[in-house]
Amino acid sequence: MAKHGKNYRASVEKFDKSEMHEVTEAMKIVTESSKAKFDETIEAHIRLGVDGRHADQQVRGAMVLPHGTGKSVKVLVFAKGPKAEEAEAAGADFVGAEELAQKIQSENWFDFDVVVATPDMMSVVGRLGKVLGPKGLMPNPKSGTVTMDLTKALEDIKAGKVEYRLDKQNIIHTVIGKSSFGPEKLEENFNALMEAIVKAKPASSKGQYLKSVVVTSTMGPGVKINTALIG
Repeated sequence: MAKHGKNYRASVEKFDKSEMHEVTEAMKIVTESSKAKFDETIEAHIRLGVDGRHADQQVRGAMVLPHGTGKSVKVLVFAKGPKAEEAEAAGADFVGAEELAQKIQSENWFDFDVVVATPDMMSVVGRLGKVLGPKGLMPNPKSGTVTMDLTKALEDIKAGKVEYRLDKQNIIHTVIGKSSFGPEKLEENFNALMEAIVKAKPASSKGQYLKSVVVTSTMGPGVKINTALIG
C-alpha cells in the first residue's frame, strides 16, 4: 500500500472521510486540505447510475466553467486555407494539416492539450484515432471540437472549457479549478458542472442518477458530497 505524506495524514485527521458533506462545506474542506507547495488542481469524480455500454445511456458533453480551470491550455487545430488563418488569429498554438498528423505519428509528438478540427479534416485526423483516442484527444462534434466556428471553439477552450464523459466504470472525472480559487469560486464551478450533468441525464436512465460525488485535490483526500442536496 502506498504511504501517504504527513500533509495528507494531517488533512485526513481533520474530517471524517466517511461523512457526507453539503457542497459549500466540501469546498472549504478540499481547499483547506490542499497543502502542497504548488497550486493543486481540484477535481470532481461523479459516479452515475447509467450503463455507458448502451448508446442511449451515454453521458457526454462540454461546458465553460464560470471561473475557468486555472490551467493554460495548448490547442492544436487541423485546418487549411482561410480556416487555418482563422485558427491562428483566434490564438491556436499549433495549426496545420497532414504535416501535423505525420509529426504526431512519426515523432510521438503530444505537446498539446486539446485537438480541434474542421469537418473536412476528419479524414486526416481519423487516421490518428489509435493514438489520440486513448489519450482522450480525439476531436468530437459533441464536445464542440469538430466545427467550422474555430474562433468560438478556441475562445471557449481558452476560457476554461471542460469536457465530461463516462469512463468504463460509469464515472465522470473532471477538473473544477485550482486550490487558489478558494471555496466560493470552486463551488460556482462545481454547481455549473453538476447542472450540465443533471441536464444531460438520459431519458432511458432509471433509478438513482447521481450515485456518488467526490471532490479531491491533487495530493489531498477525497471529500464526499451528499448527492441528495444536488440538482
